[in-house]
Amino acid sequence: MRLLIFGYGYSARVIAARLAPHGWRIAATTRDGRDDTIRFDDAERVAFEAREATHILSSVPPGAEGDPVLNAYGDMLGRARLSYLSSTGVYGDAGGGWVDESAPIRGRREGRNAADAAWLARGARVFRLPGIYGPDRSPLERVAAGEAHRTGIAGQVFSRIHVHDLAAGVVAGLDAPAGAYNLADDFPCAQDDVVTFAARLLNLPPPPIVPIEALSPAARAFHAENRRVANGRARRVLNWRPVFADYRLGLRALNAMTSPVIASSAPMAASADQR
Repeated sequence: MRLLIFGYGYSARVIAARLAPHGWRIAATTRDGRDDTIRFDDAERVAFEAREATHILSSVPPGAEGDPVLNAYGDMLGRARLSYLSSTGVYGDAGGGWVDESAPIRGRREGRNAADAAWLARGARVFRLPGIYGPDRSPLERVAAGEAHRTGIAGQVFSRIHVHDLAAGVVAGLDAPAGAYNLADDFPCAQDDVVTFAARLLNLPPPPIVPIEALSPAARAFHAENRRVANGRARRVLNWRPVFADYRLGLRALNAMTSPVIASSAPMAASADQR
């Protein structure tokens, strides 16, 4: 089995690490070809790997000009089984209600909505992901570094996913029927609850409350949305279950892996949109 990964970021590396011990031959692209990857603009090498691949996975987010992978290499993707890491942001605001894969696509980022639809139209398995956390990239690091805050917004909830549960879901879905799959834990909740629990694990006071008006425009837009993400289709079709079914299980496991000071407040890994 041969997998070509476009965008070798945080989640893609965990997916590759799960597959490599089982005999998969994995090639991956990055913008600059670092860490023995292929430069994204090396069209000859990318074309070779696309021809040889049994599976292709894209974790590259859309840009101002649309989906970079489809724009550059869309005509080379026909033979392999396709997968794409999308976002539950495509659902937009649900007023705190539950959304599944049948919910309308009305997210505030038109480029993400269009990319999600384009990969579905090509017969891909589209994995819609909420906030991703895991080793070196969790509320624990933000709290330890003094970068976390609470908003004090009542009734606002989000879903999230541990990166190892994400990888397990993607691996389970590589040969699944085409379509959309939500990969999220079982316990949507307020972000304030998550950072407060992280502080408790670190024996630190809860982060301060920062009024919504004081946040950046991007943060204000993020907090304008409110939804619970249902994972029933992934459970039924992929036979997938999140090991870290809620944030408390996930953060406890991460805290057990690190020192109490979280490696002297090491900086976070790649941004949340670089999946």
